[in-house]
Amino acid sequence: MKMHALRRILAVVVIAAACSTYLFVSIAVAQEKSSGAMITMPSPKLDGSVSVEKGLAERRSVRAYKPEAVSMEEVSQILWAAQGITEPSKGYRTAPSARGTYVIHVYLVAGNVSGLPAGLYRYEPKGHTLVKLSEGDKKGDLLKAAGQAPIGPAPAALIISGVTDRSAANPNWMYLEAGHASQNVYLQAFTLKLGTVTMAGFKPEAVSRALNLPEKEQPIYIMPFGRK
Repeated sequence: MKMHALRRILAVVVIAAACSTYLFVSIAVAQEKSSGAMITMPSPKLDGSVSVEKGLAERRSVRAYKPEAVSMEEVSQILWAAQGITEPSKGYRTAPSARGTYVIHVYLVAGNVSGLPAGLYRYEPKGHTLVKLSEGDKKGDLLKAAGQAPIGPAPAALIISGVTDRSAANPNWMYLEAGHASQNVYLQAFTLKLGTVTMAGFKPEAVSRALNLPEKEQPIYIMPFGRK
């Protein structure tokens, strides 16, 4: 009887250990998938085959997109054009900023991006990375909140958001900087044979709630993009 009891105790210990291991692994996997994960993107190219003049002459707003995925390389280039760092020693970026305050954040709403799960990401210029904020069909949430039909078929969209406390000295700064960044995105999209459009006809508070953006930020532009 004692031997049987000992075996039962050992069996319980083994099962408990297995359950603990499973729980630990499950938690680790969940944490890896949760918000805050850093994703390093492909390095941007600094030498293209399309001139600035050609881009300025032929750039157009595009509101209809093919149902094809965009690549991580294309997303990387678009985000770099918006706010990428061009002089690491001083932190200068592709778009000018009043007094170098950099009063905007750029978010990526990924729907159909090769190698990137659907969800909401924040672009970090330093390191050229994405910070995963949430997974799932955030593009659908954005479409409902903004009410702008072109968002639906687009494989991805940018949100250019003003950081209100940083621009307290002059609230206009965040709007000006958003304009600089959006023009860069237009030109970069053209060189990649992608289309995009700036959208400002939405309620910022509705978009903020839908995407759970920080309280001290105000969405200024939505820029869906994809193949023309």
